[in-house]
Amino acid sequence: MGGVFDRLAELLVDEVPVALATIVEGVGVDGPDGHLLVRRSTGDGVEVVGSLGDPDLNRVVARDALGELSAGRSGVRHYGEHGEARGESVSVFVESFAAPPRMLVFGAVDFTAALVRVAKVLGYRVTVCDAREIFATTQRFPLADEVVVDWPDRLLAEVGADLRRRDAVCVLTHDVKFDVPAIVGALATSVGYIGVMGSRRTHDDRLKRLREAGITDEQLARLRSPIGLDIGARTPEETAVSIVSEIIALRTGRSTRALSATDGPIHD
Repeated sequence: MGGVFDRLAELLVDEVPVALATIVEGVGVDGPDGHLLVRRSTGDGVEVVGSLGDPDLNRVVARDALGELSAGRSGVRHYGEHGEARGESVSVFVESFAAPPRMLVFGAVDFTAALVRVAKVLGYRVTVCDAREIFATTQRFPLADEVVVDWPDRLLAEVGADLRRRDAVCVLTHDVKFDVPAIVGALATSVGYIGVMGSRRTHDDRLKRLREAGITDEQLARLRSPIGLDIGARTPEETAVSIVSEIIALRTGRSTRALSATDGPIHD
């Protein structure tokens, strides 16, 4: 048991997303400790520590635990003794220790500081990235968890594999040298939100350039541009609120209408 929980403690200190599966009820399970620790490692690899007592059960639970971790969920799942999907003889509690959702903001512009402030209130771990060293400074964005001086495609090549549905990419530049590589890089990930600032004319021109870069219409459908909900935002702060509102609405799948214009329960 020590090995599982020692490793869990190490990963939590480093804020690495990890899932812990524990048998809470079952028969015929003779594992050494009844715990299985699962996380994604470099590339497409998976790190598994511990055992639930059966190789097939380990394999199925590890797969399901990764799915729960990606969604940031915890809960009890039921299996057969050897991991059969329709079985009920083994109950496993999967606890997800998900790192805070990430927001990558490309472009050290006036709107960026406001977006960082609002995103931090919502619990995001925020990275600001811009290739222009004179603009991308911690003095300008003191609330950001990280300020990176680099090109967006290079940063996304480094961290893109870890981005999930809970995460967001916001492209606030108006320069094709920055935003086209950022969008192409973001579309290669599983990030849940890709928002791009700009007028409709700018977006139409951007779409042409993206198609020239080999991006398909199916991929382009993932873009949210012009960025944010239509709430009449004008100031950087109002724009930041419209952006995070769109992120929340997209993540939850809820209507963007006013609650006063809807029926039924407010919460799922």
